[in-house]
Amino acid sequence: MKISEVMTTGVRTVKSTDTIKYAARLMESIDSGAILIEDQDRLIGMVTDRDIALRGVAKDLASDTPVSEIMSGDIRYCFEDEEVDHVAQNMADIQLRRLPVLSREKRLVGVVSLGNIASARSQNASATVLEGVAQPR
Repeated sequence: MKISEVMTTGVRTVKSTDTIKYAARLMESIDSGAILIEDQDRLIGMVTDRDIALRGVAKDLASDTPVSEIMSGDIRYCFEDEEVDHVAQNMADIQLRRLPVLSREKRLVGVVSLGNIASARSQNASATVLEGVAQPR
């Protein structure tokens, strides 16, 4: 089974110039702990609720600070045509709970999470990713 069959589509993103406050409000409205950051249809980063707390609030940054100041730029991703078992193993190896999904042209097409992997009905993939992500770093 391909990742494209289980991924979440219609992913909401922010621009690097959008504010921390805007990103936090968007996270709240879509009930997500992470938002991907795009620039001209290219994935350039991710910001999480933890980034906002530790890199923003804890360092007294103003809520109108651009998310580019607190985002993680080293983004891991997978491709939409990869097999679920392969992506699950990769997520386990790098201990990530979610991965952006790109087309081969490197355009953002979705996100795959632990829940998506579980919905694939592959016990091997589910066990692999859960075991890997649950390991202490």
